[in-house]
Amino acid sequence: MQRRSSGILLPVSALPGPYGIGTLGESARRLIDFLAQAGQRYWQILPLVPPGGGDSPYMSPSSFAGNPLFLDLEALAQEGLLTRAELACARYPGSPDRADYAWLHDSRPPLLRKAWDRARTRYAAPLQDFLTQECGWLPDFALFMALRDHFGGAELKDWPRDVRRREPEAMERCRALLADDAAFHAFLQLLFFRQWEALRSYAHQKSVSIIGDLPIYVSPDSAEVWGEPRLFQLDEDLTLSAEAGVPPDAFSELGQHWGNPLYDWDYHRRTGFAWWKRRCAHMARLYDVVRIDHFRAFHTYWSIPSGSQDARTGHWEPGPGAALLEALRPIEGLSLIAEDLGDLDDAARDFIAESGLPGMKILLYAFDPEGESAYLPHNCPVNAVAYTGTHDTPTFVQWLFDEASPAQRAFASDYLRLRSDEGFGWGAVCGAWMTPCRLAIAPMQDLLGLGGDARMNAPGTSGPQNWSWRVRQAALNDDVAQRLRHITRTYRRA
Repeated sequence: MQRRSSGILLPVSALPGPYGIGTLGESARRLIDFLAQAGQRYWQILPLVPPGGGDSPYMSPSSFAGNPLFLDLEALAQEGLLTRAELACARYPGSPDRADYAWLHDSRPPLLRKAWDRARTRYAAPLQDFLTQECGWLPDFALFMALRDHFGGAELKDWPRDVRRREPEAMERCRALLADDAAFHAFLQLLFFRQWEALRSYAHQKSVSIIGDLPIYVSPDSAEVWGEPRLFQLDEDLTLSAEAGVPPDAFSELGQHWGNPLYDWDYHRRTGFAWWKRRCAHMARLYDVVRIDHFRAFHTYWSIPSGSQDARTGHWEPGPGAALLEALRPIEGLSLIAEDLGDLDDAARDFIAESGLPGMKILLYAFDPEGESAYLPHNCPVNAVAYTGTHDTPTFVQWLFDEASPAQRAFASDYLRLRSDEGFGWGAVCGAWMTPCRLAIAPMQDLLGLGGDARMNAPGTSGPQNWSWRVRQAALNDDVAQRLRHITRTYRRA
């Protein structure tokens, strides 16, 4: 990110298409074509990992795996792994505006099992090679998923004690009993990473780079907690001794109680941060740039006693600090963005600044009508990424009309010279694009001027609205592309 550039934030799940969720297939390539036409050099996505509780990609059963729901079914049909009749049955009968995860979790696995039945012999050698190549995570993940299926979807904490604790006799028994089921889950990962590599290659042909997302924490119901419990603050039976979250702030009087396991940073230091090196090297293979979620927890993290009702009982604990960043620096191809949002004290701000990583400046947070804000475009630094909003914020139009005070609305309208005939989303894009920041990003919802119905996630809430919004193909048209290209050229980001 050495020269001025810009891009769009759109999760893979939000891509258009007939199969109930975005995929790595034709709709992804059409988005890349749209970005190239519009003069954009970056496509930012959310984590590619399988979703966990609440369908969140930030509560995944794996830090390394890809989401099989994103597989391009058309490509599987072209390989002869699915029939056209099976593809027809896989078309989602409901609204194209939402991903219906309940429907997907019910209908997609049996379809992919059919692909596995046809591929079992043909893929035997490539699958064995892939398992060897990804031996640091894939065998444990594949068996973990097979066991979860075997136990009827039960969470790790509810598994039989001998399996949960990986006692040798239980592990030998499970590996024998579930060998084919584990191979099925490994096969899905082989398909995923083949398709992802092909898509990323296509993006590079169009001069589009991909910004990925690294969730700082993992799920308590994950292959990592089961396979490498020493990484975390856990009791002997793998229950959490403390849990992740953030303290009360201006947005939440109770704080946020996420429920993720916290890291045992003493163990990570003793191992030279080996797991983090493996994880970030994996990210560098997948993405051109990686956004580290909740970066401030590397400095200090909020520790909530297990069993607490909310985050108010927590306290700050020291994170790994600069030692972790120094351990990650030699990783080839690893380019990072620090998600430095939230309530930061001076010491945390100093840590982020000393890291040298670009932080994030969010336009929605800029418009305090009384005081100065570090998020106002004229105050943004060069070494930062300007965003109109993020996946966790309201859309710009939603904020402007539903959440901003009258004084904030008036100030934002004056500052950005907002006009209803032009479209308020375009004013937000111009505001981010005009900043000195080397990189500017707008969620697709802001580019299209969409309201609250298109919000991706409301933190601290659950329900089918979160993580489910999808864009329609008709919105990615030539008029929008040309208008964005004009703005991008005007602010010297093309």
